[in-house]
Amino acid sequence: MGRLQPELLSRIESLAVRALDVVEALEKAGVSHRILDQLTGSGTAIGANVFEADEALSRPDFCKCIGIALKELSETLFWLRIIARRGWVEASRLEGLQAEASELKRVLGAILKKTRDNNLARERSK
Repeated sequence: MGRLQPELLSRIESLAVRALDVVEALEKAGVSHRILDQLTGSGTAIGANVFEADEALSRPDFCKCIGIALKELSETLFWLRIIARRGWVEASRLEGLQAEASELKRVLGAILKKTRDNNLARERSK
């Protein structure tokens, strides 16, 4: 079906790969596997949910998937902040990833808001 722009999907996929790069660095540094699992889960779930949204069969399903992706972005940003504060990875190395995650959060938030607003307008016009 393809509801989302290919450039956005590519950015989301790149974000997941970059999160996994951080996980690999953390693993080499001997960081707890619990942290590795958390960042792996949230960092890749963003993409899984956005790609699922792209093929959603309905607007409510689309909104649900985008909403979950937003939650996963928030969790990923949380873990990146903790990793930086602990000094497990140099904060400067994480800045670009954090900036991209924040930007994608704004983009997905706008998409979700617009979709919900359009749904409300449709319901009111019935």
